[in-house]
Amino acid sequence: MPQLLRLLLGLALLALLAACGSAPAAQPVAPTSAAEAGPVTGGTLIVVQASDPGSLNPAITTGGPVHSVTDQIFNGLVGLDDDLNPVPELAESWTISDDGMIYTFTLRSGVTWHDGTPFTAADVKFSFEAGLLKYHARTKAALEHVLEAIETPDDLTVVFQLRQPYGPLLQRLDVVEASIIPQHIYAGKDLQNDPANLAPIGTGPFKFVVYARGERIVLERNPGYFRTGRPYLERVIFQIIPDNATALLALEQGEVDYMGSVPGADLEHLQALPDLQLVAGFGGSGGSLCQLTLIPNLTQAPFDQLAVRQAFAHALDRQFILDRVYFGQGSLATGPISSQMTWAYTSDVPAYGHDPAHAEELLDQAGLLRGADGTRFSIVFTHPSTFTRLGEVLREQLKVVGINLELEALDTPAAVDKVFVQKDFDLSVASYCNGSDPEIGVRRAYISSNIGPIPFSNGAGYANPAVDRLLDAAAALSERTERAALYATFQQQVVADLPYFWLIDAAGYRAYRSNFAGFRVSAGPFVEEAYQVAGEP
Repeated sequence: MPQLLRLLLGLALLALLAACGSAPAAQPVAPTSAAEAGPVTGGTLIVVQASDPGSLNPAITTGGPVHSVTDQIFNGLVGLDDDLNPVPELAESWTISDDGMIYTFTLRSGVTWHDGTPFTAADVKFSFEAGLLKYHARTKAALEHVLEAIETPDDLTVVFQLRQPYGPLLQRLDVVEASIIPQHIYAGKDLQNDPANLAPIGTGPFKFVVYARGERIVLERNPGYFRTGRPYLERVIFQIIPDNATALLALEQGEVDYMGSVPGADLEHLQALPDLQLVAGFGGSGGSLCQLTLIPNLTQAPFDQLAVRQAFAHALDRQFILDRVYFGQGSLATGPISSQMTWAYTSDVPAYGHDPAHAEELLDQAGLLRGADGTRFSIVFTHPSTFTRLGEVLREQLKVVGINLELEALDTPAAVDKVFVQKDFDLSVASYCNGSDPEIGVRRAYISSNIGPIPFSNGAGYANPAVDRLLDAAAALSERTERAALYATFQQQVVADLPYFWLIDAAGYRAYRSNFAGFRVSAGPFVEEAYQVAGEP
């Protein structure tokens, strides 16, 4: 980063730290080569944050803009490695009963919250009962009917009693799916609106310092982190830059150091720059396997009619969207399960190819005829401003079949609230990110019990008892072959019902400056192991 800008940011940060009563000194970086040095403590990383998160409570949302920050502040009972296998985190070990219905977790001793309060089993029980099972779309959908009780026989033991065997449990207890929040901060309060959501206290590698809305979020190293020696970085700044072009220019000029999602149009250019590293990664801060999905409101006209949804799907040129809007980053989605989840995926589902003529026939049959101006009907596309380009392309494609699409761009928190909480929308969009099992994410968008004022839940309002039964039956099995057969039937039924319009099974690249290393490229705490290369400014 240019020295003047580094200096100015440093001075501004010191002022913010002083206002918060804390201004730890950065430790120097040893002047040795990258190859010789390895991880050292110190340095400030500036991360592009594409949108303002609005809240920093990870137990009440699956939103990526929230988790990109909070996954560095909090922990889960378990972690996941880059192969999505469970590893110890707040729980140092666990046992499973022979019948698969009792999981006993032994917690690490000596772990404290960032304010010095001891972490105990009571925090785990509270996090699930008061937060995750009520407001976290994926965890609520999967566990509310599986989990019988959580017991805490002592401060370092947590027992999960299940109503039935549930194979994916460990994979859904990481910081993305089940962040543990402090009971002593939130007990007796409204978790969705408490002021503590803007000044979070966790157990994780970084401590919250300040949140300047629309500008930046600042974290500092937690010197008392239970993983001795971690993290390496002294400070992480999430710089809020909604515009991709501005963010890319800042990355090129050294004003920011890390960008979690690189627009496809800029890959070739960035790959030629010697000061940048590009790496392929899967998923995002909200989960691992992401699907770009249009969300129609099935509870009102016109999307309450299957024929209209079929016509809408045939009007879309998804290949054009993949090629021109997302520049080939991913593949065409065929239904509710990503093709990247190979064991559970099937391509044997109804297809809705780009066919404007057939779309017009279906709309005519539905009685939605063209008016004098050629328009059949108008709908509003309510979306986060980061999807503006997608909205513009959709508008042009739908115009061909007589559908007038009005664009309503909002900041991410406002869009999420209007669509998922208020249910005041015609059409919206989300990147539904999921884990390695359909229970970890897919279920939340299709199970009827998850229709409610919960961010990134069953936003379409889709209800099919047969689909509910298929999901419940698959969750109760442990053999993957048997589960895959049920999930194939589930995909076939859902695609026939067409409650959503699946666009892309996403893939992407992260970019960071070469004077940093150690980033995790899958979901979760991506900066815990990151460090500034020795000798680099």
